[in-house]
Amino acid sequence: MQHKEEESREMGVPLDERITGALVGAAVGDALGGPVEGYSPEQIAERHGGRVHGVVGPWHGDAWRTARPLAPYHKGDGHVTDDTLMTHALVRVYATVRDHLDAYAVADHLVPDLMTNPRWIPELEAEAILLRRVFLAEKWLVARLHYGHVDPREAGVGNIVNCGAAMYVAPVGLVNAAHPAAAYAEALDVAGAHQSSYGREAAGVLAAAVAAACAPGATPDSVVAACLSLAKDGTRAAIERVCEEASRHTDFESALRPLREAVAPYDTVGPDYRSPSLGARRPSRLHSIEELPVALGMVVVAGGDFRHAVLGAVNYGRDCDSIATMAGAVTGALGSPVPEDWAKTVAEASRLDLWEPAVTLTGVAREVFERDVRRRRAHERAFAELAGGAPECSD
Repeated sequence: MQHKEEESREMGVPLDERITGALVGAAVGDALGGPVEGYSPEQIAERHGGRVHGVVGPWHGDAWRTARPLAPYHKGDGHVTDDTLMTHALVRVYATVRDHLDAYAVADHLVPDLMTNPRWIPELEAEAILLRRVFLAEKWLVARLHYGHVDPREAGVGNIVNCGAAMYVAPVGLVNAAHPAAAYAEALDVAGAHQSSYGREAAGVLAAAVAAACAPGATPDSVVAACLSLAKDGTRAAIERVCEEASRHTDFESALRPLREAVAPYDTVGPDYRSPSLGARRPSRLHSIEELPVALGMVVVAGGDFRHAVLGAVNYGRDCDSIATMAGAVTGALGSPVPEDWAKTVAEASRLDLWEPAVTLTGVAREVFERDVRRRRAHERAFAELAGGAPECSD
């Protein structure tokens, strides 16, 4: 085992460290972005006397319990949001199924978990079922699958089209590490229970990005290339345009406004994040969620560096907890170290073991890969027999 680990390190960052980096990195990005979500870069700078450079307190200070529109959620002080809680819930589904997932796994395992298992909810500072914390687009899962008995593969149709599925889909990319096409296909199936149109597409592409980031020798450019090879319609166009603009910057400060301008034609929410346009979040082949292209853009700006990418995502504002979650997952999977002080602060403040889900998912990923190898070899033998030739099984 030690010899294998040494060989793995010679090849680059090993699988377990990439999975840990992605999951812990996503949680840290989520916690840093939470307290400034919904605001513009200018508002964030005014509120904090400059750019945010780490964990900060609630936007309204001690008045967070009653201040609208955020009450009763304690956003800030290192608390993760529903992005992380849903990510960990999906890891638990993998731990149960121990194989690839589909929309039926969401109905059979994720939905009951949302409804029946009380857990510590950091923003509520209480134990509660996760259903109490998630946004309306995630409550849709319960309404459609548990109460409506809709075919899980079609349950996402009619929901608010947003980043709700993409924000927690990183585990799909990690189970399919270094195989972005497989991650894309699996995530589209999983997300079909939750989202449609460009919301579902974003989930597929984010999973592909995480899988591509796990490949030995991966770079921000190779991750973006993998995404562009798979993405469709407005999602592809938005990623291409934003990442093209991002390539002109090496510091997030200069990139904040240009990245927003680049994604604006594809974003349906409009300039005022808290007052969406009448055309917001409707299905369209011409549009994209904002979060995914901007997250990838920040990864490009940062050259794959975790701290730089996440801080860029946080200071971008708008839906910055989800943007930072995605940027943290991709840079963590690339092997960029997550600052230990941030991770420790977030884990303690949120009362969560941020590392246990990574250990669990690493074990599942190895099991699934071994099962995939057996399935592939069985197919190779069967096809070779059908084709009348000697079997040429993969090594």
